[in-house]
Amino acid sequence: MIYGLYLSATGMVTNSHQQDVIANNLANSDTNGFKRSMAMLEARRVEAQVTRARGDANPLLDNLGGGQLLAPTYVDFTQGPIEQTGNPLDTAMSGEGFLAVKDGQGEDRLTRAGALMLDREGRLITAQGHQVLDRNRQPIVMENVPQRELSIGSHGEIRRGQETLANIGLFESSDPKNLRPVGENLLALTGDARMIPARGQLLGGMLEQSNVDPATELTRLMETQRLLEANANMIKYQDTTLSKLVNEVGKIG
Repeated sequence: MIYGLYLSATGMVTNSHQQDVIANNLANSDTNGFKRSMAMLEARRVEAQVTRARGDANPLLDNLGGGQLLAPTYVDFTQGPIEQTGNPLDTAMSGEGFLAVKDGQGEDRLTRAGALMLDREGRLITAQGHQVLDRNRQPIVMENVPQRELSIGSHGEIRRGQETLANIGLFESSDPKNLRPVGENLLALTGDARMIPARGQLLGGMLEQSNVDPATELTRLMETQRLLEANANMIKYQDTTLSKLVNEVGKIG
């Protein structure tokens, strides 16, 4: 019975995590460049596999398995729809690649959010205020240049008429599996991953939309909520049964 409570509790933990991930996807369904996350689960190994690896096998627990555990969350990098905006500094990434930016702590991050603008100091920034980096991973600054006179070429050239003022860098991770969301529509490189030049193209005057399909996410959210409720009910039923076992069946007449 206690083991059953454990299985239902792990089910609630994993379902709750899934619900949070899906809710975050839905909240960002209109965020340009956002990539949806997928909560991944893995089956809990039978106790025999664990105890033998530690060298402390227990014959009473060796064949007990079941339940599920959380696995690392997977980010779906599928291209989102591209829409024309008419803003000369908006840029969408076609194919592989991310913009490199500096976050609030001065760390290099990657993003597909291409709604760009110039601040008062002439720095090229994202809508979230992160400084955009050039091909040498240095902040792009263009003082005393009207934003309306600028355009962006397919290789990241920022032009004023025929003059190239700067070049936006397009990068990717040497190991896409080591890209992790860190908030504000940014991705961090973890482990041994490093930032390398990408082969994609930039589309000026356009924005890539979120790759979240609200209908699909709502369906998954309802399924997850039903599973969460089912596990909560199982805990309630098992607790009631255990209470009767202890307080009624176990009484000595």
